[in-house]
Amino acid sequence: MIAIIDYDAGNLKSVEKALLYLGEECVVTRDRNELLKADKVILPGVGAFGDAMEKLNKFGLVEVIHEIVKENKPFLGICLGLQLMFESSEEGPGVKGLGLLPGKIVKFPEKDGYKIPHMGWNSIKIKDGSRLFKGVSDNSYVYFVHSYYLQAENENDVAATTDYITHIHASVEHGNIFACQFHPEKSGDVGLQILKNFCEL
Repeated sequence: MIAIIDYDAGNLKSVEKALLYLGEECVVTRDRNELLKADKVILPGVGAFGDAMEKLNKFGLVEVIHEIVKENKPFLGICLGLQLMFESSEEGPGVKGLGLLPGKIVKFPEKDGYKIPHMGWNSIKIKDGSRLFKGVSDNSYVYFVHSYYLQAENENDVAATTDYITHIHASVEHGNIFACQFHPEKSGDVGLQILKNFCEL
């Protein structure tokens, strides 16, 4: 059973739909017991960093997430979910992230000819041996929508990168912790393969 964390941050339905398409049993919930009972947990989301952290705190989910990760269950952050997993974001000055991994979220610099948010398909450079990208070809295209991007502190945690205005850490893997800045649930067959890989961990 895969649990999708419900903290009133859009995009939960499309993740659920993709998992059901893959034949996975899943539940969208913020119930502590349901989350702790699940085999794997996904933190999706679109929206603002500060608001999202406020909701995670309000629903008592910060503690639960730390518990899930400590129990060594596979945990996947998607888009805003990835950003929340790090220590801080320029989008919410002074707001503490979940701090599951060291790193920060920073705003894209302005550059002529480039639009912010970064929205659309970009190819990713995949690190050899990444479990999340098993069977996914290097330079595959995935779908992004974001105005802020990750600078992970540990290069070893980075599973995939892309370039848009600047060099972006597009995905991370560390033990049982996984995350994608892009939307696998909106990235066609490539995205479904990534979700399938997560489900099969």
